[in-house]
Amino acid sequence: MRAISLAFHDVADGPPQTVSAAVYAIDRETFEAHLCAIEKERRFVSAMRQRAQWDMDRPIFLTFDDGRFGNYESAAPALEQHRWHGHFFITTDWIGNPGYMNSGQIQELHNRGHVIGSHSSSHPERMSALSEDKLLREWRDSCAALSSIIGQPIRVASVAGGYYSRKVAKAAAQAGVEVLFTSEPTCEASLVDGCLVLGRYSIQRHTAPDVCGRIAAGQIVERWRQTSLWKAKKILKLLAGDTYITLRRRFFSRRLMGQRAIR
Repeated sequence: MRAISLAFHDVADGPPQTVSAAVYAIDRETFEAHLCAIEKERRFVSAMRQRAQWDMDRPIFLTFDDGRFGNYESAAPALEQHRWHGHFFITTDWIGNPGYMNSGQIQELHNRGHVIGSHSSSHPERMSALSEDKLLREWRDSCAALSSIIGQPIRVASVAGGYYSRKVAKAAAQAGVEVLFTSEPTCEASLVDGCLVLGRYSIQRHTAPDVCGRIAAGQIVERWRQTSLWKAKKILKLLAGDTYITLRRRFFSRRLMGQRAIR
């Protein structure tokens, strides 16, 4: 099985207010341009509610991490204009916090046909470094909290922070997750203890809509660029450990200050 999954985060207008937003937040107009670029390629945009097989042309899955309010206010309505549904992965410890969706908004997205999934409880910086017990607690607590909101078991999830390992997938499978999205840019799928593991191509603030469209179309050059960068970062993460996170945070903090200065 092969699929192309695109990883978005927040859709919000105005200057970025956080380090994460400086990297990942997309304004509404640009987000609509991304969707139009995908639609232009005439590819099949689908929603994965549980583990499945597909015989159709390689499907496209649109995912949104963290549970930011902009995904409820802007991203979901834009998807619906195209008659599409998205996968909204929620960090449950952040539900109801300023800038994040509350329980009622999560329930409404579910009622409108979107997929609600787990993005862990606390969004640990290095999920793959957690013990098996802590990993299982992250998945189980998050899935239980979301299940109590939408009234259905949670079967889909995404890895927080991009730190994936088989141990992360095994814990997710033990918690009842049937489909797990990682941040590794690949269209290949694999199975870990019955859990379908899918990669994703990251769409960031600087990603041009036409690039997004070419990735959705499966063009190998754009996909290869992300894959090459990911492999280099993966080696650096392994060698640097926690130092990588510290240096990354400093780099993007400076980027945030630069973007604010420009505005």
